Amino acid sequence: MKLATIGYERATQADLIARLKAAGVEVLIDVRAVAASRRAGFSKTLLAASLNEAGIGYVHLRQLGTPKPGRDAARKGRVAEMHAIFNDHMAEPAAQLELAKATEFARTKKTALLCYEAEHADCHRAILADRIRETLGCEIEPL
Repeated sequence: MKLATIGYERATQADLIARLKAAGVEVLIDVRAVAASRRAGFSKTLLAASLNEAGIGYVHLRQLGTPKPGRDAARKGRVAEMHAIFNDHMAEPAAQLELAKATEFARTKKTALLCYEAEHADCHRAILADRIRETLGCEIEPL
């Protein structure tokens, strides 16, 4: 079992969907706190419709997004600070509930976690993927 992660920082929507399909992804979990984007095709409604058309499910789990102070730290290149803020956020009950939902999707379907950053290690989705891996024993596949 593999859990994929993907960032759209340097991708077009078509490229992202092609990479997901090539990896056999069945469900994309959007782990952005704010599922809006200035990048064409990556706002929640349009992305969900395009994924659906490609045969890939879409779920937005907002509570698995990085809080604003963490996003601010990431924009300034302070990845360790962003990780610390995000880890604190993950102790909240709403985040724990959505982590359980994401884990259940990953248990039953080929799942990918989506956020902006191209580099898996620089994004909070690496932390989420590690937590899911601890529960399921799955392999993490950065796309």
